[in-house]
Amino acid sequence: MRKRLKYNLFYRVFVIVWMVLKFIFKIYIFQMRHSIWDERTKAKWQNLLVKMAKEYRLRAERLGGVLIKVGQFLSTRTDFLPDVFIKELTELVDHVPPMPYDYAKEVLEEEWGTSLDNYLKAIRKESIASASIGEVYRAMLKDGTNVAIKVRRYRIEEVFHKDFIALRVVFWILKAFTGFGKKADLSALYKELITVMDRELYFEKELEFGNYFKERYRDYPDIYIPTYHEALSTNKVLVMEWVEGAKITDIEFLKRHGIDIEQTTKILFDFYADQFLNPGMFHADPHAGNILIQRNGQIAIIDFGMIGEIKPKDIEQFKVLVQGFIIENYNMVVDALDKMNFLLPNADKRKLKKMIEETVDMYSNGSLRNLDTDAMEQVSEEVNMIFRDQAIQLPADYAYLIRAVSIVVGVIFTINPHLDIIKWAKPKITEWFGRRSIVESVTKQYAKNAAEPLLSYPRALLNFLESGEKDRKWDKKKHYINLRHQFYLLLEVFSFILIIIGIVFFLYGLRIGSGGLGIIGLVVIGIFIIIITILLILHYRMIRQRRN
Repeated sequence: MRKRLKYNLFYRVFVIVWMVLKFIFKIYIFQMRHSIWDERTKAKWQNLLVKMAKEYRLRAERLGGVLIKVGQFLSTRTDFLPDVFIKELTELVDHVPPMPYDYAKEVLEEEWGTSLDNYLKAIRKESIASASIGEVYRAMLKDGTNVAIKVRRYRIEEVFHKDFIALRVVFWILKAFTGFGKKADLSALYKELITVMDRELYFEKELEFGNYFKERYRDYPDIYIPTYHEALSTNKVLVMEWVEGAKITDIEFLKRHGIDIEQTTKILFDFYADQFLNPGMFHADPHAGNILIQRNGQIAIIDFGMIGEIKPKDIEQFKVLVQGFIIENYNMVVDALDKMNFLLPNADKRKLKKMIEETVDMYSNGSLRNLDTDAMEQVSEEVNMIFRDQAIQLPADYAYLIRAVSIVVGVIFTINPHLDIIKWAKPKITEWFGRRSIVESVTKQYAKNAAEPLLSYPRALLNFLESGEKDRKWDKKKHYINLRHQFYLLLEVFSFILIIIGIVFFLYGLRIGSGGLGIIGLVVIGIFIIIITILLILHYRMIRQRRN
C-alpha cells in the first residue's frame, strides 16, 4: 500500500507539508512557553532542533525523491539553518533500495533502441550503487571496455515534479507565517532548489560537466577524469569508463602500494585550489567516495552531478573583499559583499560594517594558529550570534563553494593530519592576487605573515556568513503577541486545508461508491469546521484585546 502511495501526488504533498507544519507548531509552542532564553532554555532548544532534524532525515531516507536532495542542498545553506540541523543533514544518506534489474534493462533498451547484446558483452544484474536519482551497474562493452552505467530510477522525474508542488506550498507557508520567511529571499531559494534538482535529473548535464573537467585537466598527469561514452549516454542513461581504485582516505591502500602521502595530498590540494581560486566550474561534491586513488598513485575524480560555478566578476570582487580586510577598509568589504549578491535589499550596511569590524578585532588580537578546536568553536559561536539578524543570503554557488572547501580540507587532513597547509597556500594566494593587486602596496607591512591574514580573514568572514538563525532575543510582549497571531493564522489555514481534503475524500468516496471513504470525509469536515470556528473566535478575541 505504502509503495503505491509513494507515487501519489496527494500523499506526498500531505506528508511533506504535514511534517513542515508540525515543525512550525513545535517551534511556536516552544517559543511561547519560554520567554527567558537562559542556558537551560538554549539547551532545550538545541535538543528540539536535533529531534526535528533526525525526523526529517529519517523521513527523507524513507520517502526519497526531493526530500533527500532538499536535505543535501540545505546542508550547504548554513546561512539559513542552525548548525545542529546542518550536522544532522550532512549525515543524510542518498541511498534507497535497489530497483529491479528488469526495469533498468527496459530503460537501457528503450534509450539505445536495441537489445543490450548489441552493445554489451556482459552486465552485472546487481547494482553497485543505488541513489535517489540513479542506479549504477558495472558492465563490459563489446570491445572489452569496462564501464559504469548509471540508469535513472523508475518514475523519478514524476516524483520530483510532484514534490516541487509540495515545496511551493511549504515555501508559501514559511513566507506567510514565519519570521524566517520575512528575513530570507525564499523566492530566490526556491528557484535555486528547483534549478539544482532539475539539473541532476538529466544525465546529459553530468556528461557535459564530466567532459568539461576532462578537457580542463588534460595536462595534469596526476589527475584522471574518466572517459564518457557520449554515443551511449542520454538524459536517462550515463555510460562512463570504469575506474579501479580505493577511496582517497584509505591509508592502508596508500601504504600497501607505496604511494607518497605528502605528494598525494599536495596534488589534491593543487587540483581543488585551482578550481576554488579561478573562474570556471568546480567539483561541488568532493567527498572521499568521489575521489579515488589508483595503484599507480594517480587520483581519479568521478561523479560530476553536483557542480558550482565561479564567474570572473566574482573573483575580482572577492579580491576586493580580501583587500578590504587587509587595509581595514570595511566599506570595501560591505560593497564587495553587495556586488557578490550576498546582501538582501533590506540589509543594514552600516550595522553590518560595524559588526564585521568588531568581529575582525576578535581575530586580530591573536593569530588563528594559537586557537585550538574548542576556542575556534567558541569564536564561531560568538560570530554567528552577531550575524543572526543580518539580511545575508549566500548565492547557491557560494554555498556550494563553502561546502566544497570544507569537505576538501577535511579529506586532506584525514590523509595527512600534520601538514602545513599555510606553506602550500601562501604561493597560491600570491599568484591568485596577481602583480597588479593592491596587495603589493601592503606586502612590506605584512612581509612575514602575508598569507595568514589572507587566509584567516576570508575564512572568518565565511564563518560569519555560514550559520543560520539562532537563539533570538525579541522584545517579549510584542514578540509574544505576534507569535500568537501567526500561530492562530497557521492553525486556521491548516484546518481549512484539512476541510478541503475531507471534501475530496467525500466526493471521491461517492464517485467510486465507497461508503467508508465518504464517512471519513464527513468526519474530517465536521471536526475541522468545529476547530476552525473555535480558532476564529479565539483569534478575534485576541485581536480585540490587542486593540484595547
